[in-house]
Amino acid sequence: MVHPIILIAVVIAGLLICFGSRNKALAAFLSGAILIPVDQILLIGPLHFPMLRVLIIFGIVRLVRAKASGSKVLGAGWNKIDLAMIVLTIVTALDGILLYRESSAVIFQLGNLYSAFGAYFVLRFLIRDEADVIRAVRIFAWIALFVAAVMSYEQATGKNPYYAYLGGAHAELYGSSLERDGKFRATGCFGHPILAGTFGAISLPLFVGLWWRDKEKKSRALAAVGIAAATTIALAASSSTALLGYVGGLVALSFWPMRRWMRPVRWVIGITLLSLHLVMKAPVWHLISRIDVTGSSSSYHRYQLINQCILHFSDWWLIGTKYYADWGWDMWDLSNQYVGTADTGGLIPLLAFVAIIVFGFKYIGRARRIAPQKPQELFAWALGAALFANVVAFFGIGYFDQTIVAWYALLAMIPVVARSVRQTKRGKPDVQPDNVLPVSFDGDEEAVARTSLFDCLNVYGPAAGSAL
Repeated sequence: MVHPIILIAVVIAGLLICFGSRNKALAAFLSGAILIPVDQILLIGPLHFPMLRVLIIFGIVRLVRAKASGSKVLGAGWNKIDLAMIVLTIVTALDGILLYRESSAVIFQLGNLYSAFGAYFVLRFLIRDEADVIRAVRIFAWIALFVAAVMSYEQATGKNPYYAYLGGAHAELYGSSLERDGKFRATGCFGHPILAGTFGAISLPLFVGLWWRDKEKKSRALAAVGIAAATTIALAASSSTALLGYVGGLVALSFWPMRRWMRPVRWVIGITLLSLHLVMKAPVWHLISRIDVTGSSSSYHRYQLINQCILHFSDWWLIGTKYYADWGWDMWDLSNQYVGTADTGGLIPLLAFVAIIVFGFKYIGRARRIAPQKPQELFAWALGAALFANVVAFFGIGYFDQTIVAWYALLAMIPVVARSVRQTKRGKPDVQPDNVLPVSFDGDEEAVARTSLFDCLNVYGPAAGSAL
């Protein structure tokens, strides 16, 4: 179920991941993982290998080679996001196996473990310092430009070139643009129009951060292209979830002038919601049913997902449940990341998932407060806005396609930026070697000054350290 063109592209990307520079490896992995639809699948007996899983194999090979050569695998070291991610993934898999108790469930959960750990830790390995973070955002801008062009074509012609010409498991469904209430809903290369639009929404703050961080004309031009592309993607999907995520990112960015007053702001929001819950006839989360940005939203369904999840807490809290579809009309459609995590995994995965978000905001907040330069402070704030855009989007969709790669990439960026800010404040360089010397010794005195003695010793041994 793989088109030959896709297979060739994966092989080329795999070779770059294994043997190319870290810059090329990161570009190849992100581009291949996001632009190739997940329904391009290699079937080996009962095992399903979407192309993301194939790319992960190449990433693991590079990781193992780097580890064998003595390089540090995780540039920013272990952190609490990593631990919460491990708990979330392992407990969810174990609960799924305990729920169904079938060999097929074991195979399915092992595949999920491989995809989650593989994609997350390969990105943690490839995004090692602040330069890699900026590079990843630039790659996202080029990816967004390509996706925006495809979705614009889809809007204009009503035909999805990805699924119409490349085939795949969903070709019959997505070969033509989906339509709701007379509006085309472009899908692009993603698994659903909502996810396509969400990719644009959660990417927007990153491009604004690139504009703030780098004042070079080329970088700002690319940031402007990314902003335009992200806006086009969010609009072409005709999805309330995507547009709300887009607005959520913008609102978070606009709170920059109040950055030192966010604790009181959070308290005001919490007290307001509690007060509304006490005076409203319906629970406060019923307000979700009132939200309809496109005029055709299934917002009542999103409200019922949360409501039924709360009402049936005793059914799912331990290891999840497989009977959530019996709770009401369309309750099988877990279009909410929080509810989906709880219903299928139980309370521990839900708490671990929320912990990932909490730790992400904590790292970003600390980085912003101690940032010695305003561009670094602004970029940290933009990462926080991107995280908030995801928090908003999670109320309307669960990430089940390559959008998860964008989420993992953001989680990989956050601790790296936090570490970079700490290193800059202490006057230490943030250079993470990967089997090659970070800078050359060809007369570039400034570059030599940025290279630490430890990195030289670690990569090239005492001789290079003595030369320095």
